[in-house]
Amino acid sequence: QVQLVESGGGLVQAGGSLRLSCAASGSIFSISAMGWYRQAPGKQRELVASISNGGTTTYADSVKGRFTISRDNAKNTVYLQMNSVKPEDTAVYYCNAFLLPTLTWSTNWGQGTQVTVSS
Repeated sequence: QVQLVESGGGLVQAGGSLRLSCAASGSIFSISAMGWYRQAPGKQRELVASISNGGTTTYADSVKGRFTISRDNAKNTVYLQMNSVKPEDTAVYYCNAFLLPTLTWSTNWGQGTQVTVSS
C-alpha cells in the first residue's frame, strides 16, 4: 500500500499563493503518477492536477495557468503551487497515487489539508 501525507494548507487572501506538499511512503515502486484532488463542501471530489513519472502534467480547466504540480522523486514528494487563488479554490485538498498494478487511483486517501481563500 501507499501512504500519503498532505501538508501546507491554510488561510490565504484572494490573489495570494500557497504551496501544498504530499509525502508518499510504502509501495512507492507501484506509483506511475501522482495527483491532487480537492473537495469543497457539498461538492464531489475533483481531480485538479496530475503528474506522471515522466513529468507529463494535466490540469483542470478551473486551475490552468494558476496552479503548478511538480514532484521531487528523490524525496517521494509532490507539490501543488497555487497562485492567484480565488474563493472558489476553498476546499480540502488531497493527493493520491495512480497505481500500476491496478491502473486505478489508490483507495488509501490521506487526511487532506484545508485551503481557505478569503475574499
